[in-house]
Amino acid sequence: MSEPVIVLDKLSKRFGDVQAVRDVSLTIAAGTIFGFLGANGAGKTTTIRMLCGLTHPTGGRATISGHDVWQERQLVRAKFGYVAQRFSLYPDLTVEENFRFFGGACRVPVTQLDDRIANLLRLADLEEKRDTPAGSLSGGMRQLLALGCALVHDPPLLFLDEPTSGLDPVHRQHIWNLLYDLSNAGKTIFVTTHYMDEAERCTEVGFIESGRLLAKAPPRNLKASFRTKLLEIDVDPVMPALVRLRNLPEILGVSLRSGALRIYAPDPERLIATWQTNWPFPDLKLLGERWVEPDMEDVFTAYSQGYDAVLKPST
Repeated sequence: MSEPVIVLDKLSKRFGDVQAVRDVSLTIAAGTIFGFLGANGAGKTTTIRMLCGLTHPTGGRATISGHDVWQERQLVRAKFGYVAQRFSLYPDLTVEENFRFFGGACRVPVTQLDDRIANLLRLADLEEKRDTPAGSLSGGMRQLLALGCALVHDPPLLFLDEPTSGLDPVHRQHIWNLLYDLSNAGKTIFVTTHYMDEAERCTEVGFIESGRLLAKAPPRNLKASFRTKLLEIDVDPVMPALVRLRNLPEILGVSLRSGALRIYAPDPERLIATWQTNWPFPDLKLLGERWVEPDMEDVFTAYSQGYDAVLKPST
């Protein structure tokens, strides 16, 4: 079995009194699309900046391909490409000029650069935009250009910090199709996001909340961490029902899904059996109920809100 590409061992970062990352430990194997999920401010960007050698850890350590990300950061930087949250290329340069600039900065041999650029223009669907200033591109095309520039030196590892934030569904899908192709070619991809639907697209997922790693596993395994199926009910009117159900002591939480209410409760079977004979809100109509399989939003809700009673014990 090959050694993991990325290893974090109790990695931590403090900014004054703020503990941004707390003792995060994990490993990521080669060829993985690893989704690092969490709300804004959870510690995703700080973690990725430490891995890229841009921020000094205040505790623990991390390695990429066996090399310390801070002590050997000059060596490590040649092994990855990085796409930041905000567009970080040169808006006054054309698409091709940005590729040439970053190719030179990454010391791509001159004899290989033309072929590398031609391939990346094709890969990112930017061939017709090669002479367009980067600042004139749409948001989706700018992200594709940033992704292409991060790949110009053909690194085995790619870091992407919320690469699809604010993009339309077409460009989001385009970027994910590109990530699938890169993973299939053997590249390891570390992508941060706060979109729960994107977790489904990853081969492995880590949830971070308040700087702590809550869980790490393939999406299927995380969804299987629920003890039971979830109860979903139809109630009229729905919003007053949501507010009042959240106040019941036997309910941990309630979410609105496509006009129905999804219930997080330790014993949903007993709950619905009670409601079928004694519905507690005579001014609200219980119209129907069903059992649903958890999705990644349910997983994140349960872990981040501490709904341990609906999760299987950790082993």
